[in-house]
Amino acid sequence: MTPHDILHGIFQKASAASASAIADTAIRERLDYVCRCMGNRAGVRLLMACLLAKLHQPDVDPRKPYTEIGGVDSFSGRTYDERYLTAFINEHRLPVNQTTAFLTPTLRNINHALTTDIELVGRPRELYKNTLALLEDVARQRINAESLLVETVRTLMLMRDEKLALITALLEAQKQNRGALPLSSEAIITLLSQHLACKNASRLPVLIVAAAYKAAQERLGKHILPLLAHNAADLQTGALGDVEICLTGENTAVTVYEMKMKRVSADDIDAAALKIARAPHRIHNYLFVTTDTIDPGVAEYAASFYEKLDGTEIAVLDCVGFLRHFLHLFHRLRANYLDAYQDLLLAEPDSAVSQSLKEVFLALRQAAESGE
Repeated sequence: MTPHDILHGIFQKASAASASAIADTAIRERLDYVCRCMGNRAGVRLLMACLLAKLHQPDVDPRKPYTEIGGVDSFSGRTYDERYLTAFINEHRLPVNQTTAFLTPTLRNINHALTTDIELVGRPRELYKNTLALLEDVARQRINAESLLVETVRTLMLMRDEKLALITALLEAQKQNRGALPLSSEAIITLLSQHLACKNASRLPVLIVAAAYKAAQERLGKHILPLLAHNAADLQTGALGDVEICLTGENTAVTVYEMKMKRVSADDIDAAALKIARAPHRIHNYLFVTTDTIDPGVAEYAASFYEKLDGTEIAVLDCVGFLRHFLHLFHRLRANYLDAYQDLLLAEPDSAVSQSLKEVFLALRQAAESGE
């Protein structure tokens, strides 16, 4: 059977299972920890790739997912991860990172077996300890790869459904306030400022700007290009920034936004000027949006590039200031804006915006709209 066939069969068995079939309590607890460790999702993808390889090639050692190890029992875990697991994870919306585990710093450039006597440098330590123990369990035939992969997928499906049920409940609660007076522009600013103040909110400034163009694109005569992944590097994707705006009917960016959760520096301005100079088409505006304070000297330095770049303007904007100006300029679109922000937020993968950050926003909005 091909890896695709194997995964299809695993999904069918996981869907039909109403409870765990793993009798060994210690193995079951280890697996549950690895599956539910939301702080680091590399462990579960590593485990799935190794188990899939073992099912596809029974003679390989699941602890040797690196061809650099050599021997007939090693394999390319990254190949199984990228070529087969990515599509499977996306198809079934499993709560796992969308990118391979084998490019994370902890799992990159390894040339030895992943045995339990080594310690992988990564956090939390317990995640890697449990993952290696599970691979050891399979290698020592304490459990077979199929049973472990079925239970892994079953657990991920339960997590997916739990998350969906919670989001659905929050959205239903939100509907109770429909028909009421929309939140004022200043109330929306307060709401999003509270959201920005949460931990791990680095993706939110991108959504704040993108939502403005989503809500007002017909009036602006501009549209936004699809947002790239949160961890996608500009050099790899060819992107000029985090948000790229085109004129209606065109597909080349004329305005580019780059978001910073820290102060914009002169080096940032120099890097932007280089991107503009190398761009295959003319950029009209390159705008930094920061959640930190703006250094007047850096703002002045940015302005000095206007003539050097033949009319392309670089400027540094305050994130909340941008939001306040937009909402008051397009006051009648404030409710549309909030809905656009929410849609973009919920569409983000958990690797970019965590489930808890999505829940916080829905709870904050519910409280604001209900007057609590």
